[in-house]
Amino acid sequence: MSILAKLRIDPFLLGILATVACAAVLPARGEAAELLGWATKIAIAVLFLLYGARLEPREALAGLRHWRLHAAVLAATFVVFPLLGLALRVLVPSVLSEDLYTGVLFLCLVPSTVQSSIAFTSIARGNVAGAVVSASLSNLAGVFVTPLLVILLLNTTGEVRVSASAVLAIVVQLLLPFLAGQLLRPRLGWVLRRPPLLTVVDRGSVYLVVYAAFSAGVVQGIWKGLSAKDLLATVAVCAALLAVVLCATALGSRWLGFTRPDRIVMTFCGSKKSLATGLPMASVLFAGHAVGLIVLPLMLFHQIQLITCAALARRYARADQTEAAEPAIAR
Repeated sequence: MSILAKLRIDPFLLGILATVACAAVLPARGEAAELLGWATKIAIAVLFLLYGARLEPREALAGLRHWRLHAAVLAATFVVFPLLGLALRVLVPSVLSEDLYTGVLFLCLVPSTVQSSIAFTSIARGNVAGAVVSASLSNLAGVFVTPLLVILLLNTTGEVRVSASAVLAIVVQLLLPFLAGQLLRPRLGWVLRRPPLLTVVDRGSVYLVVYAAFSAGVVQGIWKGLSAKDLLATVAVCAALLAVVLCATALGSRWLGFTRPDRIVMTFCGSKKSLATGLPMASVLFAGHAVGLIVLPLMLFHQIQLITCAALARRYARADQTEAAEPAIAR
């Protein structure tokens, strides 16, 4: 077992911290920043091409029959989260600055994760097929719903303005590669059989977007106003937000009468937010604004949700093993 595993440190988190440090020391400027922008767009397009290729159409059509589960996950992602984000407005300016609150509200508007939601559902012995469909639907819906929610909830504050061209840019950058992946699925089988390659593309695209966002922040000098107090306050708000949503999804799934495997799907898919999808959206929607500060809450929330959901998935798995062992002992 590696030292990182023993210390329970996520290498992905270390990679993001290293990327932020690199941006602080060697930010991209001028022509380098332009090349970085194009490289980031290409990496994100490849990522969503692989997302599209990974979704089995027949599996998706079969999973769509469980519409109550998917509707509940979408409601948690695009209704419960935004309402909580609006309620957090009371923390401005006493706890959160205007830019940090914009970031917190934005993280409440992005879709659920795909890869980690499915992985945690599998570890917890939940409905994996349901998680695949719910997470994929969330990302597809997010291409349209997230920009519209940003226009509705953030344009009214006067702090951020989002144009229709930004929404179109997101559709072109995310949805078209996804659809292309569906069409090219038979030809991309060799890629899908290599999980390490998928991980490199997934995490590499995130590193590129993080480096671009933080480089812009360094060049613009926006980090000079971020204090340790602001950072700790943002971490506390993100942790509290995740705790509330986890409780809401767990209780809501029981109230809806879902089976245990479906309750696991709603807990993991309904409480998570996608860094891979949210960062490129932010770079397009908030062009010209302090993107680095706006995406900071999303990055913090992403790491908190990974640590929390990993522990929660293991707890679900242990409980399932205990429940399966009790009838055997009774017999």
